[in-house]
Amino acid sequence: MKASQFFISTLKEAPADAEIVSHQLMTRAGMIKKLGAGIYTYMPMGLRVIRKVEAIVREEMNRAGAVELSMPVIQPAELWQETGRFTTNGPELLRIKDRHDRDYVVQPTSEEVITDTARQEFRSYKQLPKNLYQIQTKFRDERRPRFGLMRGREFTMKDAYSFDRDLTAAKKSYDIMSEAYRRIFDRFGLRYRAVAADSGAIGGDLSEEFQVIAATGEDAIVYCQDSDYAANMEKAEALAPQAGRTAASQVLTKTATPGKATCADVAELLAIPLQSTVKSLVLATDGVDDAGKVTKTQVWLLLLRGDHDMNEVKVGKVAGLTGFRFATLAEIEDHFGCKPGYLGPLMLQKPVKLVVDREVAAMADWVCGANEPDVHLTGVNWGRDLPEPTQIADLRNVVAGDLSPDGKGVLAIERGIEVGHVFVLGTKYSQAMNATFLDENGKPQFLQMGCYGIGITRLPAAAIEQNHDERGIIWPDAIAPFTVVLCPISPDRFPDVKAAADKLHDELAAAGVDVILDDRGERPGAMFADWELIGVPHRVTIGDRGLKEGQVEYQHRRDTAASNVAAGEVFAFLKGKLAA
Repeated sequence: MKASQFFISTLKEAPADAEIVSHQLMTRAGMIKKLGAGIYTYMPMGLRVIRKVEAIVREEMNRAGAVELSMPVIQPAELWQETGRFTTNGPELLRIKDRHDRDYVVQPTSEEVITDTARQEFRSYKQLPKNLYQIQTKFRDERRPRFGLMRGREFTMKDAYSFDRDLTAAKKSYDIMSEAYRRIFDRFGLRYRAVAADSGAIGGDLSEEFQVIAATGEDAIVYCQDSDYAANMEKAEALAPQAGRTAASQVLTKTATPGKATCADVAELLAIPLQSTVKSLVLATDGVDDAGKVTKTQVWLLLLRGDHDMNEVKVGKVAGLTGFRFATLAEIEDHFGCKPGYLGPLMLQKPVKLVVDREVAAMADWVCGANEPDVHLTGVNWGRDLPEPTQIADLRNVVAGDLSPDGKGVLAIERGIEVGHVFVLGTKYSQAMNATFLDENGKPQFLQMGCYGIGITRLPAAAIEQNHDERGIIWPDAIAPFTVVLCPISPDRFPDVKAAADKLHDELAAAGVDVILDDRGERPGAMFADWELIGVPHRVTIGDRGLKEGQVEYQHRRDTAASNVAAGEVFAFLKGKLAA
């Protein structure tokens, strides 16, 4: 490829709305161009990266036995109504009508369509297992699209769906995909972790996220340095304290805490560790009739240690708390006789259901609100001042230093960007859509399903968040727009320079190397700045002075300086670098 024949458009400054590094650099490097909120044109340089990501994904999916198809972006609402997601999905699901006033959705995912296909095609156990995948455009109507391709409204995903006869077989399909994903991410050349995860709104059992490690990542990844344990924050279990509860040593006392409505403020006022305080979180669950009208409300009190944060996913799995909401101010005052900031489990106006975090259940001599403005209770103890807790659960986010759930060390936390997710769906969709097959006995059984996604257009942005410097992008070889760039200095003035550059370009191209020759005639400084911004990993500079000495310059994008290579050996030198 010659640069004069390609489309290169770089900017010195990023647009004002580009908040994160990947958005800034992809825009400056001419890889994406904003068309509307969360909607981008993939420019030629960026599209080359996306196509390389797609190629790796497609090769490994095919290798794993998956079969490619393509499903419509616009899908009839009837299928989504069968599963209930047409109404339960929020405004992020883009709903449209055609000229006949029929409802459709612009797909954010394709469980309904693939399940409809499966119920028509997979009629016998002899046709299973099957794994079907697509690489397709998706749309999610984000309220506030931001961060470029990291959280756009239109995006490209690879989504695969496995179909099996039973859960044992479904888990085998899951394992095959999990291994395929590891091969895919190894080939990308990125630092990543596969972490245990919650399946979220799609539901299911076995679940892993594939997270690209980046300091700017929006997800917290929990892992153990002494073992293979890794999970996302929603999934990571906080174990109960190993040491038992100590005996009470303080008297229950009402203590004035004027204006101190947070655990941190109370701890500072009383000169005690924040870990000695307990926070009260008030939730509510509503019972509704067939018409959706609320018929009964239950108020709940959750107790967590003052320095811990509630994990909403874990709380939602506590018996009775599915679909919880935070209680209203009126509900709080009605049950506690006090506004938030001074709440606690003693001296309530009306009974509530109490759920206690594992850590709090093991505490003694703790501090909590007295359900009285500007007053807290100190020296609170289970069994003496209030009954032993009957409902104890893991309610909190883990913190660095917690014991690892596998018992092999302590937990550490780093940041990551989710770019892939694999999980077993079970019969969530096959039951909703009556997708069955006939087993060996001729009896209908629901298909066991799995779902496997990779964010094709999100991945380049994640790669940049992990691999960049003050000069621009640093692409791994496997997904760089070009692997090698040749930069001849003043080829219009020095025929030998032009000839050497053309010869090396043709040799590399013939050998299958993705090479681009910059024949635009730019000054060296501007030319180098462009390619450092774009992030091509290998650069060869060919100049008249160096050729006279039998040398060219080579510089990897991560190198701080160039090194000399014999002109007659540069082809072999590059082949060696690329093979490594």
